[in-house]
Amino acid sequence: MTARRTERVFALIAALDRRRIIHLSEAAQLLGVSEMTVRRDVAQNPEQFAFLGGHILAASHAERDVPYELSTAADSHAAAKREACAHAASKIRPDETIFVDCGTTLVHLVDLIPDNYQITAICYAMNVAQLLTKKPGITTIMLGGVYHPASASFSGTRDFDILDSVGINVAFLSAAGADAKRGATCEHFHEAEVKQKAISLSRENYLVIDSSKIGKIKRAFFADLKVFDAIITEHGETKLDSD
Repeated sequence: MTARRTERVFALIAALDRRRIIHLSEAAQLLGVSEMTVRRDVAQNPEQFAFLGGHILAASHAERDVPYELSTAADSHAAAKREACAHAASKIRPDETIFVDCGTTLVHLVDLIPDNYQITAICYAMNVAQLLTKKPGITTIMLGGVYHPASASFSGTRDFDILDSVGINVAFLSAAGADAKRGATCEHFHEAEVKQKAISLSRENYLVIDSSKIGKIKRAFFADLKVFDAIITEHGETKLDSD
């Protein structure tokens, strides 16, 4: 390890001692390097650091406090997830209302919302809400209910009344599997119910996934692929082959 990298690692450790969790962009600004450099430093020091969506935390905290499923998924195919969200971000328009699904993909979409956009965003996941509330122009509506640590998300049919009362322009959905014949699926049944409600109420629906999800089927079905205006991966808008 070079002296400069060693200095960055110790500086990041000190920052996490003070704050426990820090966003990737903040870490890059603090250290005076690019986000890619920070990602590389974190990846090369797994005994010290862990990723959670767009955040960095101490590895010891991740092992003790962060739900297994979310923490292990957070940096899996991270570059592809961010690239998929870069394509999806063009669907966000100022002065509209969007729905942002749970998981570790769409946190990248939140990062890409322009700071000068005035929008309303509906979500039901802690990691998504934490990022939305840091955007100056966003009004955040957080659906509550029962907390599910495995996906850091909430469920509760009473909050469907909130969804019914809001006009949703665009819904961005995530999935753990997308199969041409069996449709979009996820790991948790409580998520499927929220996703289905959002899809039914939104004028436009986009499935945002990295290509590793294509062809996979998980236990909780939530939609046929035909309900989506487009399936967006790191390669842009994508059509799945049913053969």
